[in-house]
Amino acid sequence: MILLALWGMVISGMLGFVRVVIGPSAADRLVAADALSVIFTMVLVLLSLYIETPFLLDVALAFSMLSFADMLLMAKYFEHGELYK
Repeated sequence: MILLALWGMVISGMLGFVRVVIGPSAADRLVAADALSVIFTMVLVLLSLYIETPFLLDVALAFSMLSFADMLLMAKYFEHGELYK
């Protein structure tokens, strides 16, 4: 069951990557990149459950915190055109 969910996340990630590459606007690409970071975090968690390695849970937690900060910075940049004001 975990393997089926893992493959579902991988397929969703491929579709999200297509949206990042050919998105019609910067906002669409930003939302798709955020969705990709959530999907990648879930892939790490599912992979950790599948191969029974708790180390990947720490990696998933660190990646999710960094991707949240990255999304805030990109949103501010696309809204104002500069990061520091």
